[in-house]
Amino acid sequence: MQTIRITTSQNIDIDYEVAGVGERILGRLIDYGLFILILILGAIVGSMMSSDSDSSPVIIVLIVIYAVLYVFYDLVCEITMNGQSVGKRVMKIKVISLNGARPTISQYLLRWLFRIADFTLTSDVCGLISVAVTEKHQRVGDLVAGTTLIKTSPRTQIDRLVFAPVADTYEPVYKEVTLLTDRDITLVHDVLTNYLKTGNNVIVYNTAERIKEFLSVSLQPNMNSLQFLQTIIKDYNHIVAQADAL
Repeated sequence: MQTIRITTSQNIDIDYEVAGVGERILGRLIDYGLFILILILGAIVGSMMSSDSDSSPVIIVLIVIYAVLYVFYDLVCEITMNGQSVGKRVMKIKVISLNGARPTISQYLLRWLFRIADFTLTSDVCGLISVAVTEKHQRVGDLVAGTTLIKTSPRTQIDRLVFAPVADTYEPVYKEVTLLTDRDITLVHDVLTNYLKTGNNVIVYNTAERIKEFLSVSLQPNMNSLQFLQTIIKDYNHIVAQADAL
């Protein structure tokens, strides 16, 4: 399982699982299938209008619309669908900037422009080779734009962490968690769940800051805000379990 670590503007290190060649290919095939379906429907409409002597301008307009949709499909979808096309959404992958932020329009535009080199001029060969050999599975457009594709489905089912049992040998990092309540821990769990679904690291950072302030604690060396919240849940579960056992 290959991942990339991205440090956000809030200094949160986040590990993303990189989308592999297979997910990319399947997503692209789904998008191709969508256009094949549109083409078939267009052919049916065209055949129904072929008997009409005045149908030629309409057919030409339909062809032009189809061509424009095909050319600009990826660019428009990624800008309006948060880095996804229909195929990418089905495969649960999305475009992300290497700085952890949502890609800018200029980054989307660069990815789209270099489709000519990745796909059109080389019959997809250049894109496939680039994705296969680069460390972060980037095609040429990604390398130029500073982006890559990641899997949007969470690698860890965070739902299993809240109030989950912790090994008896576990040593709590923050004994101050006794100041928190079950409701507080549930809120932390909800924040982590929201992050895994949306990638909103700002709420993770803000929640961690509030808890640190409330407990009067600080991050351990090499610990980021996400790991801090996960540790708070583990510490709380362990201490509560030990108290219940007495």
